[in-house]
Amino acid sequence: MNFKNWWFFRNTTKKKKSQKNTYTSLEKIFTPVNDLVIGMYIVELDKPWLETAFMFQGFELKTEAELQSVKDTCEYVYIDMTKNKKEQGPIIEHIDSSPHNKAIFDYGAPPQIISVFEKQISNAEKVYVSSGALVIDFMDKIAKGGGIDVKLAKQAVAECVNSVLHSPDAILWLTQLKKKDEYTSQHSLNVCVLSIVLGRHINLSEVHLNVVGLCGMMHDMGKMLVPLEILNKPGTLDDEEKLIMQSHTSLGYELLKSSDEMHPCAIDVAHSHHERLDGNGYPRKIKQTYLTQYTRIVAIADVYDAMTSDRVYQKGRTHLEAINIMSNLANHHLDEALVIKFIESIGVYPPGCLVQMTNGAIAIVVEVNEKMKLRPKIIIILDEERNPVPEAVINLSAMGTDKCGAVYTIKGIVRAEDWHIDASKYYQEGVLQKGFAMSKS
Repeated sequence: MNFKNWWFFRNTTKKKKSQKNTYTSLEKIFTPVNDLVIGMYIVELDKPWLETAFMFQGFELKTEAELQSVKDTCEYVYIDMTKNKKEQGPIIEHIDSSPHNKAIFDYGAPPQIISVFEKQISNAEKVYVSSGALVIDFMDKIAKGGGIDVKLAKQAVAECVNSVLHSPDAILWLTQLKKKDEYTSQHSLNVCVLSIVLGRHINLSEVHLNVVGLCGMMHDMGKMLVPLEILNKPGTLDDEEKLIMQSHTSLGYELLKSSDEMHPCAIDVAHSHHERLDGNGYPRKIKQTYLTQYTRIVAIADVYDAMTSDRVYQKGRTHLEAINIMSNLANHHLDEALVIKFIESIGVYPPGCLVQMTNGAIAIVVEVNEKMKLRPKIIIILDEERNPVPEAVINLSAMGTDKCGAVYTIKGIVRAEDWHIDASKYYQEGVLQKGFAMSKS
């Protein structure tokens, strides 16, 4: 099977003519200028060489003066890993002292939410639906050989950022309403939202939240250049099909690089979100030294949403199952400090998940209580006898009791399909609005 003819037939965009001194993506590594050290070999700048004072198109950093000159001229560059001088010492020591690998306690407390769930859910829905439609449109155009309207993408991400800053739980609730037949597009939007939520939790500025959100939204666009028979295959991929699927990172990199005004960090994340800290990822098998904070954040959001989603070849795991697996992946695959912060950011019982109470009742989690993570706000939808009940929001932190006098307590998260419950149907029927109204009566 000659797969080289498969994915490019769906991409009719013209390739740019090759230029002298260009490098393959296996050699060339995106590097912010603050991560440069003496001994690195620069092969590409973030602007044309002729617009700078550098005499050579490709040079080794030998002095502090040269290093400072690059920092004064550029925001990022590309280095050639094969030409880095070994005598420069372990690069990891320099990178690990940067914000890319901060300790857990260095992040501080997240900012206060601006609004509350009840007031923001309606706006969050508008943002989520409109952004989802835009992602679908992008993917359709890419599959037909078109490109991405970066301006529209940035506007959609900005609306997602605004929603998260007002009430992260409101838009998080919507990420739980997953549809298996819309996995690829919904996954990109969910990774965008989850990345912003984690970014907020570690105190990224609004500017950086917009960047990480764009990285999340764009990270899988390369999949639209993979043959549908492989992308949607219900069974296990064979070795050759797996290589084709993995090519979406390199295809996404090239696609985004050709998109006008695409942020360089989004280009880098599309290429590197399947790399691992220990160097066993793909496509370049680069180690943590070269993985930016944006890549580390999106990788966590990507793994979590993929594991908790129903797909053509597997059922989604529960939240608790997913975070347990992610904890085991920390340090060698995922950034440990960021995994811990991610779990904190969405809670033990995240908004929109289905839980069983100790008395047997089934409820939907509405909103996390920041000070009492194990006692969120819920809406009971089935009582102890599995009968539907009038919706009402119950704040578990208030230590209310059921009809037998026992304090309402969550036993654990359950799968909606095991209880023949369609969470999206409940949402469409106004379960949240009814619940808030009932709790006030």
